[in-house]
Amino acid sequence: MWVPPEVKDPIVLHHPTRKSVGYFGAVRLRDGRLVVRREPEQFNAQTTWAFLQVLEAQSRQPDRQVVVIIDNAKFHHARLHQLWRETHIDHFRLDYLPPYSPELNPIERVWKLTRKLCIHDQYFPALATLIDAVDHQFTAWAEPNEDLRRLCSIAV
Repeated sequence: MWVPPEVKDPIVLHHPTRKSVGYFGAVRLRDGRLVVRREPEQFNAQTTWAFLQVLEAQSRQPDRQVVVIIDNAKFHHARLHQLWRETHIDHFRLDYLPPYSPELNPIERVWKLTRKLCIHDQYFPALATLIDAVDHQFTAWAEPNEDLRRLCSIAV
């Protein structure tokens, strides 16, 4: 049985110099596999579309529809990628969470754990070292794993 991935507003990690880097992310509820895309500039319709394309390509399976649970950020509804969403709706669909309900999205727990494991109480002399620490953790979570599956309270 295919269980859809969760998508949420991106995580934004800040360096003490106020430089930041953000990540789009989705966790596949079936097995806890994490899909992320680093976004060093800004979140907008174009970057959202790029992430949705990556997610669609990695999630595609024959005879299965992917339902992505996503919040109501303006760039998630953008006209820029509306035609693309409509073209792929037969196998890749976005379902929007009610406004102001981040507690419904398991990816929020992933972002919180990422901060705890990778950046809490640590000094990063450069933004690149912060990115390396986070990317290392995300690489470990790119394969199906029990930690994220449990974290997201997924019953198999």
